[in-house]
Amino acid sequence: MTGINNRVKSTNDLELKDRLVAINRVTKVTKGGRAFSFAAIVVVGNEDGIVGWGLGKASEVTAAIAKGVEAAKKNLIKVPVLKGTIPHAQLSKFGGAEVYLQPASHGTGVKAGGAMRAVLESVGITDVLAKSKGSSNPHNLVKATIEALSELRDAATVATNRGITLEKVFKG
Repeated sequence: MTGINNRVKSTNDLELKDRLVAINRVTKVTKGGRAFSFAAIVVVGNEDGIVGWGLGKASEVTAAIAKGVEAAKKNLIKVPVLKGTIPHAQLSKFGGAEVYLQPASHGTGVKAGGAMRAVLESVGITDVLAKSKGSSNPHNLVKATIEALSELRDAATVATNRGITLEKVFKG
């Protein structure tokens, strides 16, 4: 992940909600027969700019989800959300999945499907246009969406990084 110092340090004071994105039943064939286990990909967020994802693997579904939630709490990022949408368009790729996020006007809603929708709603984005290109693998879609969100920067951050005023950012 290529975030610009936007990792969240403490999770103690956050009210995080978890969303299950996908569950895979994995079969391992052994000498004694088939052994089933489960892999769950989970997204957590406070619906106010903080989101993280985690993967949990266990022999029971509930244990896999619990492990996924704990893993998600360990890699949270802060995302700039401006009036319910994102500050600028962003393209990101992870593995075979490529995602494109574009800001939308108020009232548009979250125009995204499946794994991307879970991530965007967990962040607290209410209006966005999103397109998934390439692979529809939920694992890679979640990772590509999180990467795209971690690369977003608001105007104030751009101004401080460049050492110029906020007005000068918009003038060019």
